[in-house]
Amino acid sequence: MDAHEVERMRAVLALFVADVFASVPRKDQRAKSDCYLRGLMMDGRRKSVQAMASRLPDGNEQNLQQFVNQSTWDPVPVRRRIAERLVPRIGPDAWAIDDVSFPKDGKMSVGVAPQYCGALGKQANCQVAVSVHAVSDRASCPLTWRLFLPAEWALDGDRRRRAGVPEDVTHREKWRLALDALDELAAWQLSAPPVVADAGYGQNADFRAALSERGHHFVVGVRGDLSVQPGAAVPEVPTWSGTGRRPVSRYPQPPVPVAELSAGAGREAFEEVVWREGSRGPMASRFLALSVRPAGVRPRRVAKADAVAEHGRWDGVLPRVQLLAEWPDGENTPTRFWLSDLPADTPIADLVRLAKIRWRIEHDYRELKHGLGLDHFEGRSWAGWHHHVTLATAAHAFLTEQRLAPKVPAPA
Repeated sequence: MDAHEVERMRAVLALFVADVFASVPRKDQRAKSDCYLRGLMMDGRRKSVQAMASRLPDGNEQNLQQFVNQSTWDPVPVRRRIAERLVPRIGPDAWAIDDVSFPKDGKMSVGVAPQYCGALGKQANCQVAVSVHAVSDRASCPLTWRLFLPAEWALDGDRRRRAGVPEDVTHREKWRLALDALDELAAWQLSAPPVVADAGYGQNADFRAALSERGHHFVVGVRGDLSVQPGAAVPEVPTWSGTGRRPVSRYPQPPVPVAELSAGAGREAFEEVVWREGSRGPMASRFLALSVRPAGVRPRRVAKADAVAEHGRWDGVLPRVQLLAEWPDGENTPTRFWLSDLPADTPIADLVRLAKIRWRIEHDYRELKHGLGLDHFEGRSWAGWHHHVTLATAAHAFLTEQRLAPKVPAPA
């Protein structure tokens, strides 16, 4: 937005800020949040505090630096109010989980470490954050964030003190951070649609089990090497020889990778499904849904623990879910795979639409990074990072609301 457009929206933005930042205790801090949001939305290649202050007529670099880096206002109530406003407007079909990286120089910015950086597609020095988004085909918005703290930070007291990392924050795997974020949304009394995530999360049997324990349906990506039993497979108890331990029930055939199982059905078993209209026309591919039972050491342990906790014993039966496989035209074998625990009679078109709906996250990240300066924060502190991403989320939410607002026809 250019300066004229931002100025034209100031009255509407002021009402938005008054509501979303009502939990911020001081009037001057709320005024700075209004100023910061205008700086994020205004045109300009760089959205650092210094650059924004130079473009804003009421910009004061020192005040904005203090507001985002040293102020003690709590960003969580702000994010909650954003979620309460945006979720009814978006009408989400899913909570979408993803993580985003921020390349960084040096080693003092909170959470920075050599790790896989999706923004660069390789190992690099960066921060990584886990986010949960409300997504539908027409709109989306990030709702909450978790900054990933690498294991090396958990033991580095000096860096923790300098960055102001709270004492109770330690290293947690990204999938656990995602669950923490979902728990936060549940505590905000937001009705949960199905959860979607890529194979970085879906491949994890503990993550899928934790979603089920929380009552979240899911459609999550998995790799082609994930091993499963066919849905109709039944475990058998081998004949006991009369000596030693009695044999436990087991499936008579070894598990197979989902890529092999789906390819074995033959290309003719896959049907064409259109999941949305793209900029170049309908987006379609060929899909197959199969009933399967995820196998392997972790799924067996999880299934056994759940069964013993509920019934006192386990009969060896692995839980059944749906496998969705995609076999695009021009490919020799299926290329992408998802697991879903939605009801077995869920139409395949609905499964495909949910599996593919994560495209909205890329839209969010593109706008947040390239338009709203999500990755332009130059501070190093824990509080500063959380303040900045919350302010960027607020700017994104405001623009999303304006796009969704009914258009008033111009007077004749």
